[in-house]
Amino acid sequence: MPHTRPLSSHTAILVAASVLLTLAMGLRQSLGLFVQPAVKDLSMAVADFTLAIAVQNLVWGFAQPVAGAWAVRYGFRPVMTGGAVLYVVGMVLLAAAGGMTAVMLGAGIAVGAALACVGSGMAMAVASRPVSAAQRSVVLGIVSAAGSLGPMLCAPIGQALAEAGGWRAGVWGFVALAAAIVPAAWIAGRVDRVPIAPAAAHSADASSGRAVMLRAFRHAPFMIMSCAYFVCGLQLVFLTTHLPSYLALCGADPMLSAKALATIGGFNVLGSLFFGWAGGRWNKAMLLGAIYIVRSLALAWYFAALPTPESTLVFAAIMGFLWLGVAPLVSGAVAEMFGLKWQAMVAGIAFMSHQLGSALGAFGGGLLYDMLGSYTLAVQLGVAMGLTAGVVQLLSGLPLWPGARRSARTG
Repeated sequence: MPHTRPLSSHTAILVAASVLLTLAMGLRQSLGLFVQPAVKDLSMAVADFTLAIAVQNLVWGFAQPVAGAWAVRYGFRPVMTGGAVLYVVGMVLLAAAGGMTAVMLGAGIAVGAALACVGSGMAMAVASRPVSAAQRSVVLGIVSAAGSLGPMLCAPIGQALAEAGGWRAGVWGFVALAAAIVPAAWIAGRVDRVPIAPAAAHSADASSGRAVMLRAFRHAPFMIMSCAYFVCGLQLVFLTTHLPSYLALCGADPMLSAKALATIGGFNVLGSLFFGWAGGRWNKAMLLGAIYIVRSLALAWYFAALPTPESTLVFAAIMGFLWLGVAPLVSGAVAEMFGLKWQAMVAGIAFMSHQLGSALGAFGGGLLYDMLGSYTLAVQLGVAMGLTAGVVQLLSGLPLWPGARRSARTG
C-alpha cells in the first residue's frame, strides 16, 4: 500500500510487539502451574483459584474493545505501557497473596485488565499497521509465532523456581519477567507515528467507533466467527488451567506439566507461521473451522485413556500447532472486513466471546471437578462444543470461498 514503508524500517516495532506478546501470553498461560500448591498453601478450593482465572478472562475480554478504542483516541503507546505496569502490579499481588481477595485482585482483575492492553489483540493490531495488505497475514503469523515462545520461556522458569523455593518463588520470577513488558510496550508504541492511508467515505476506517461496532454486530460472517471463538477460548483456557492439575492427579512427574506447556509453545511457533502463511492464500473461515475440529478430536483422544509422558507430549504438540494459529486468521479477517483503524476494537468484540468461553473453561472445569471428582464431563462437553463450532465455522466459509481467496491475495 502507498502509505506503508519497507518492512525493514519497522523492524523495531514488530520485534517489540513480538516480545510483548511472548511475555504477556507466556506468563498468563503458565499460571496453571501454581494452582495445586497455591490452593493448598492458602487453604482454598481449586474452584476458588480458577474463579480468579475466570475473572481474569472476563475482565480481559470486556476491557479489550475499550483498550482498542483508547488506542485510537490516545495512541497505542500510553495504553500498552500503562497495561504493562499493571501486569507487574498484578503479579506482585499474586506473589504476596494471603488469601482469596489478593488472588482475585492480582491474578484476576489486574492481570485481566493488563492483558487487554498488552495481549494478542493489541499486539496483532500493532503488527498490522506498518505492513502492506499483501504482507499482513504472513507478518501476523510471524508475530504470533514469536508470542508462542512465551510458555517455552515462562513455564520452565516458573516450575524450576517453584520446586526450589515454593510457588511464591515461581510467581516472583514472573514479576521479573513481567517487568520486561514495560520497555517492549514503549518501543512497540512507535506505531503511533505510522500513518494510515486516508479512508474512503464508505469504509469502516472513515466511520465512528459506534457505527463500526453496530456494523460488526450485523455482519453474519463476523458473528459466526465470534461465536466459534467462544469455544476456542473454552478449550484452550481449560487446558492451561487444568492440565497441570489433571497430570498431578494421575501421578505424573510435576515437570511433565511444564514440559507439556513448553511443547505447546514450541509447536505454537510452527502453527502460527503455517496459518499466517495459509491465511494469505486460503479461506480464513474454513481454516478456522478445520482447526477447531482437529483440536476437538485431539482432546477426545488424549483424555480417553490415562496419560503417559509420550502421549502427553504428542498431545501438547498437536494442540500447540493448532493453538495461536487462530490469532493471525481472526486478526487478518477483521482487518479485511473492517479496516485497520478500528481493528483492535472490533477484534476486541470477537475476543469478548472468546473470553466468555475462557472463563467457562477455567471456572466451569474447576466447578465440575469439585462436584464430580474428575474432569471427564468437562472434557466431553468441550469436545462436543468444539466439533459443533468447527463444523459451523467451516460451512460458513464455503459460499465465500472464491471471493475470500481473491481478497486474501489482493488485500
